Amino acid sequence: MASWTEHAIWWHVYPLGFLGAEQTTEADGGTRHRLPALVGWLDYLVQFGANGLALGPVFASETHGYDTTDHLRIDPRLGNDDDMDGLLAAARERGVRVLLDGVFNHVGRSHPRFRAALEHGPDSPEGRWFRWTDRGEPVGFEGHGALVTLNHDNPEVADHVADVMMHWLDRGAAGWRLDAAYAVPPEFWRRVLPRVRERHPDAWFLGEMIHGDYAHYVERSGLDSVTQYELWKSVWSSLRDRNLFELEWTLRRHSELLSRLVPYTFVGNHDVTRIASTLPADTLPAALALLFVLPGIPSVYYGDERGLRGVKEDRAGGDDAVRPAYPAAPTDLSAEGEGLLDLHRRLIGLRRRHPWLTRAEVRVEDLANESSTIVLTERGGAGRVVLALNLGGTPVPAPRVGGLTVDVSSTGGDFGSTVPPRGWAVYAG
Repeated sequence: MASWTEHAIWWHVYPLGFLGAEQTTEADGGTRHRLPALVGWLDYLVQFGANGLALGPVFASETHGYDTTDHLRIDPRLGNDDDMDGLLAAARERGVRVLLDGVFNHVGRSHPRFRAALEHGPDSPEGRWFRWTDRGEPVGFEGHGALVTLNHDNPEVADHVADVMMHWLDRGAAGWRLDAAYAVPPEFWRRVLPRVRERHPDAWFLGEMIHGDYAHYVERSGLDSVTQYELWKSVWSSLRDRNLFELEWTLRRHSELLSRLVPYTFVGNHDVTRIASTLPADTLPAALALLFVLPGIPSVYYGDERGLRGVKEDRAGGDDAVRPAYPAAPTDLSAEGEGLLDLHRRLIGLRRRHPWLTRAEVRVEDLANESSTIVLTERGGAGRVVLALNLGGTPVPAPRVGGLTVDVSSTGGDFGSTVPPRGWAVYAG
């Protein structure tokens, strides 16, 4: 894994939604130059402590961006190559890395290669780019007929993906999030990534993994990291249900994972209900404390830094509520959410002062349903940070911290000998 990723904190933006793009790409819709508006948000992400912009899909597609029609062309609803080059240059000037979203498991039905495959048949050179059923029908991704699954056994597909990756890394991207990586045979990445790394040894490759054996997939595929959905679920579930035994169990698995890779951690993204709609307001800050104190490579989904709400629904258009348009510029934001934004700044500041937290060792002490103490220690060093959580309605004794003092807390100060109801504190030295 490239050394810069040890200090990466991402701001994750779904650009089609963030920039208010049309729901579908019209054949004669022309080019809308929306990407330059993102340049105005780079200083915003830096000011609250992030140093990476994780972009959702920006390539030509039919609708939501995950039905790609051309991996080498910017979606005309967002702009063109010049707009993308300008964004990458502006990010580079500010020391911000840009992560691109690569949809290489499937394509949209309007992809020229697939249209040719329909015309010439499954056994044609174009047809061999895709998977087909025994009845000669294209295989859709997870039941979505609009998403046609690529044939990852075809060397031409591997060549194409490698070429696409190198094309955008050449232009200034820092790495790739690989959409639906869990559905792609890991051996496919083993064929693709070495040739990309040869030209871009510092590039970072993150696989979307929702289930399965994360570490085994990384070791077989050669990826650097995966999305830590198991921890995401445990954070909101344990806080909502006041069951910190669930969190402790997950943290043991998380610690085992850290011996083999450093995962990408989050409490929100473009595919799930907003954390502010999942947790009560008095518990939400504790989720943020966990995100920035626990080991991993943290990511903040746009709007979560201000407590934006939105519920994902299982229906057509059910993602729209969690992928809304943002104002034209940071100066257009309302004052609502400034307190949560400031909490992000303080927690990220803590993490910057203790960069070893990315790979920290974790143990849980004084565990009860509604309270616990999480101790993080530097591997092979003297660093120590302690997070005390109290989800209950009565005070609990403060942890024994041995000279550490409160750095960030639910009230902004020290508690003395107890942690108050619904309180939490991060102790550091």
